Amino acid sequence: MKITCTINGKKRSDEIEPRLLLIHYLREFAQLTGSHVGCETSLCGACTVEVNGKAVKSCTMFAVQANGANVTTIEGLATDGKLHRLQEAFWNEHGLQCGFCTPGMIMASKQILERHPNPSEEEIRHGLAGNICRCTGYQHIVNALKAAAGAGK
Repeated sequence: MKITCTINGKKRSDEIEPRLLLIHYLREFAQLTGSHVGCETSLCGACTVEVNGKAVKSCTMFAVQANGANVTTIEGLATDGKLHRLQEAFWNEHGLQCGFCTPGMIMASKQILERHPNPSEEEIRHGLAGNICRCTGYQHIVNALKAAAGAGK
């Protein structure tokens, strides 16, 4: 089956198997390996990307469902070599350790800030509930979102 979608602002078309998951399409066909395969059951959130502006776990979606869609991955957040304010905040606030969950955390965080430009700690923690980090204890991630919210003003 042929699909066409726009990934990080670039249109592409590929012939794929209908059962191919979006995460595998992004990693294997588009060569965008920033989004990680963690659990493949939607529990960890390491594969979170944006599809038409909405954060989705790409291990729960077939690539054919993204036909005609705009997809943004962690690689698509930086512009002209400058990190997105969330990427900067995660770096500055030590919101990562091993980094495995970080792409998914940042993509989920982007949607949190779009819904709540000045989020409370409760809104941040609730918004990140579907993303698991096994290293940081989450406080630095919460701090990164607060810092990014302040940088967006």
